[in-house]
Amino acid sequence: MARQCDICGKGPQVGNQVTTRGKKKYLGGVGTKITGITRRKFKPNLQRLHVTTPNGTHKTVHACTQCIRSGAVTKIVRHAPFKVPVQTAAK
Repeated sequence: MARQCDICGKGPQVGNQVTTRGKKKYLGGVGTKITGITRRKFKPNLQRLHVTTPNGTHKTVHACTQCIRSGAVTKIVRHAPFKVPVQTAAK
């Protein structure tokens, strides 16, 4: 299974992990030095969701959190919303 978003296709990206040592100048040191650079992977924050497709069926998808927050997916409504009981005026 590919680790990528089923909605936007976002997948892992590669970058550098930079290791430093030393005390920063503004803290009274002589400055930080880079002691190592290694390759690393930035993985997307994927969540497994039960969503409603446009034709009305339900499906499980892997969606990144940006797609969830932007409203690109519609979650399944499992329970009807809570309704506050209406009280009649006491006489």
